[in-house]
Amino acid sequence: STEKLSSGYRINRAADDAAGLTISEKMRKQIKGLDRASTNAEDGVSSVQTAEGALTEVHSMLQRMNELATQASNGTNSESDRSAIQDEISQLTTEIDRVSETTKFNETYLLKGDKGTKTLNMEAHDAGLKGSMTVNGDGTATFTMEELNEGDSVSIGGKNYTIGSTVADVKNLVAAPKAGSSKIKIGDKTYTLKAGDTNVYDENGDQLYVKSPKGATTTTFTTGAELTTESTHKDTDGTADVANNAVTVTNLKDYVSAGVKVTVGKTTQTAMVDAKNNTSGAAAADEIDDNDSTVISKTKAYQLAANELLAANQIGDTENNAKVGFGDVDTELDGTNGNGTFKIQLGQTKVSNTLSFNLHVGSDADMTNKIQVDIETMNSSYLGIKGLNVKDDSGIAATYAIDAIADAISKVSEQRSALGAVQNRLEHTISNVDNVVENTTSAESRIRDTDMASEMVNYSKNNILAQAGQSMLAQANQSNQGVLSLLQ
Repeated sequence: STEKLSSGYRINRAADDAAGLTISEKMRKQIKGLDRASTNAEDGVSSVQTAEGALTEVHSMLQRMNELATQASNGTNSESDRSAIQDEISQLTTEIDRVSETTKFNETYLLKGDKGTKTLNMEAHDAGLKGSMTVNGDGTATFTMEELNEGDSVSIGGKNYTIGSTVADVKNLVAAPKAGSSKIKIGDKTYTLKAGDTNVYDENGDQLYVKSPKGATTTTFTTGAELTTESTHKDTDGTADVANNAVTVTNLKDYVSAGVKVTVGKTTQTAMVDAKNNTSGAAAADEIDDNDSTVISKTKAYQLAANELLAANQIGDTENNAKVGFGDVDTELDGTNGNGTFKIQLGQTKVSNTLSFNLHVGSDADMTNKIQVDIETMNSSYLGIKGLNVKDDSGIAATYAIDAIADAISKVSEQRSALGAVQNRLEHTISNVDNVVENTTSAESRIRDTDMASEMVNYSKNNILAQAGQSMLAQANQSNQGVLSLLQ
């Protein structure tokens, strides 16, 4: 009893309670492990709070960049104004990268990612055009622009246009000349091409030929080359047409290109040919009304839209991967697709792999006791704002930058949200683990620890019995002494 009372344990050796000792040690193992698991979770909360706190500042910087981009989009800014705005945006971008590179907890860098790299696709942007965007999931997106018809108004790149077909520079965009009773538009006159003729005549019988200076040197024509004013060419068969340097009907579509000066009778006109059907690759007319630059053809509108889509989707594209095409990103923009469907090959960037670490919040080796924390590389490349530029003469670049910054803000919000969710989970984990420790400790105590009240009663009883025994022994010894004294 004295040993139990002084040590506080009912079981001081296996012999005291063999089965109880086994149960007690098993519980002690669980309690010690859970105590450490609770501390692990608290350390996890601290690391998550460190990362989330850094991202709070990244959010603040992105909000400032959004404010600056919106300011730069305004047409009242001068070039020097946008240059000053660009300086601040560049500094903020650099600071975001610095925060990503230097934020760490217990020597672990939290925002710079892990070893290795991965390639990410940028978000798809519609450049403010009316239409619908579909992300295909294979690194491409499809943008379908609202169909344009004659007389429609459309805004492209911050400019308003009207789709026309009756003005001189637009109505000439008809089929390119072909051999055999085909027609070619030159200026405001129509000429009929007669198959097999060496010379070409207009409807009035005037001869159509290329004017050349006296004594000009004859040159060999190469398919795809442009016919220049005051020049002479051979036919594709290599023979020169000496008389008036006329070209044959079968080769006319190869020789006549947009902007070339040709002589009809005594009048010099400018040829306009639609390049999409011109196998020679000659340049097309500009498809813009000579008298009103806001009037353009439908094909021109789609080409301008494609250029704006490309500009919007090149933001953050560190791999120069962004392309825009009519239905096929591998083909050049030639305006052959008249329904306004654009296929966008998304821009790409390379970043470090996602940082992942596990928090062990249990006393056993069970993998369910692991809570995984994932943190992306939160630098300007991952956010899609690396090299962000708002310094142009129109403010359109800044307008597109607003969308890119919005995507960056969304990515930071997503990461902060994930970290907040993990932190809340860890708080519940800590409470649960502490509860288990408290109850298990109580159970282990009932097995291992001394019941002080009961053991004190037992100790007192034994002490009284020992004292009573000693008293009785003393009395017995005294009785013997009394007999001896009587005998004396």
